[in-house]
Amino acid sequence: MDISKLYCNEILSEDGSLKDFTIKCPDNFNFGYDVVDLIAKEDPQKRAIVWCNTENEEHFFTFSDIKKYSNKIANIFLANGIKKGSKVMLVLKRHYEYWFAVIALHKIGALAIPASHMLTVSDYAYRINTSGADAIVVTTQSEVPEKIKEAVDKCNFDVKLWCVQIDIEGFDNLTKQMEEASEELIRTETLATDPMLMYFTSGTTGYPKGVIHNYAYPLAHIITARYWQQTQDNGLHFTVAETGWAKASWGKLYGQWLTGSAVMVYDFDNFEPRQLSNIINKYGVTSFCAPPTIYRYLVRKGIPKMPTLKHASTAGETLAPDVFRKFFDLTGLTLMEGYGQTETTLLIANFKGVNTNEGSLGIPSPLYDIEIRNKKGEKATPGEIGEVCIIPKKDKLNAGIFCGYLNNDTQYEYAFRDGVYHTGDAARFDENGLFYFHGRFDDIIKTGGFRVGPYEVENVLITHPAVVECSVIGVPDALRGQAIKAAIVLDKGYSPSCKLEKDIKEFCNKKLAEYKWIRLVEFVKEMPKTISGKIVKPALKGQISSYENHSIS
Repeated sequence: MDISKLYCNEILSEDGSLKDFTIKCPDNFNFGYDVVDLIAKEDPQKRAIVWCNTENEEHFFTFSDIKKYSNKIANIFLANGIKKGSKVMLVLKRHYEYWFAVIALHKIGALAIPASHMLTVSDYAYRINTSGADAIVVTTQSEVPEKIKEAVDKCNFDVKLWCVQIDIEGFDNLTKQMEEASEELIRTETLATDPMLMYFTSGTTGYPKGVIHNYAYPLAHIITARYWQQTQDNGLHFTVAETGWAKASWGKLYGQWLTGSAVMVYDFDNFEPRQLSNIINKYGVTSFCAPPTIYRYLVRKGIPKMPTLKHASTAGETLAPDVFRKFFDLTGLTLMEGYGQTETTLLIANFKGVNTNEGSLGIPSPLYDIEIRNKKGEKATPGEIGEVCIIPKKDKLNAGIFCGYLNNDTQYEYAFRDGVYHTGDAARFDENGLFYFHGRFDDIIKTGGFRVGPYEVENVLITHPAVVECSVIGVPDALRGQAIKAAIVLDKGYSPSCKLEKDIKEFCNKKLAEYKWIRLVEFVKEMPKTISGKIVKPALKGQISSYENHSIS
């Protein structure tokens, strides 16, 4: 059952490629009721999730199951004062309870705040305090309960705590409570314009920003799933992403279920390339999406035949041409790149039916008016590098474009200055209308599929007693795309040495989430600065040595 037809109008070219796309969003659209529950009513045994983990457990959930368990959790939330407008953080890794809980939050009108299990105590404390979280639901693994309790202790307000699967002191066991909870749920009315989901995304000059999406957001992912990831009705789509990141919303839930595809979930901690291909073959995955980092590992380790896999896509960082070619040689599948942000859904991609070039992002989504604008704010000419900008369509719902930054209207208004949304990303297009990515205009580092704001690392680095001044940048890395490198000016009494470099990295990395770890250190005599004293990172990148062709763990 491909329910997406109820919520969009599509115009296709003679070759089957997408020519135009318009969303039909009811004023009170709610993904929980109008997608999950509707499919459960029309086709209750339709497959929704295929789940397995490294302990050889597996579960198969139908849409009837998703309706039942999300209703149960919704009733538990309501009984505990979580209601429309409440804010609930979900730190659930790839546990299947995430899907039950996030749909439950959608149904009752609460704001869901997914977060990664990789974060540190200070990361969690910042997110809890900034959002004013009313409740948190956590995994019992990876020391998350301990970190959450310590973070909550730093807050000046009460936060309701739940865990899943096993009992943890200080947390209510949501899994046990589900056994007694009612399956019947009275619909909470929500509007398509109400806040539904919030992700924290890295900033360049401060702590992560809370990016808010409304209830129309899932419908924009119809294009993501059907025309980029090429999901199939009754197919099985596998996106490699943890639920704490926006990529999970791109590939593990909304667009896939709307287009009738089940989602494959492999709950793991340590990435093993061959195991991914084993999962694909064992369960019959039909479409696969992962960041370039994953594909780099796959082609290095060797890829067995995957007869059920029909399509492969990638996003999150630049795809190296050699990986593109090697993957095609090994599988016969062309890696289809796509581009978007936490603030958006898919903006530009190698869509189904589009003839593209190696290294190209493809063409703009017909859901949005997208232009490359030069420094003067004018539309760029072919070959000219400029900023990717989105011009809101006055006659169409701009679904998928975020509706606000948490507690920061000024920053939101600045992002939409001159009447367009400024992505901060650099790109160009050629005479054929194909787009090519050229990085960020700001200093965001993309490493291993994660976005890292330099400030988050520098704020820890500067606390080391030997560091008097520092700056963090991304440098080329063959496996991660970019590695995090710190340029450091030492205080008096300290001299550069391998021992000091090791000490600084260990000092910082103990306090940073693993994806933010400093991989390289270079000691410099001084930083390139503006007249006002601001460090010029582009000049710094040219000043210090780059790091290429191999990776330091």
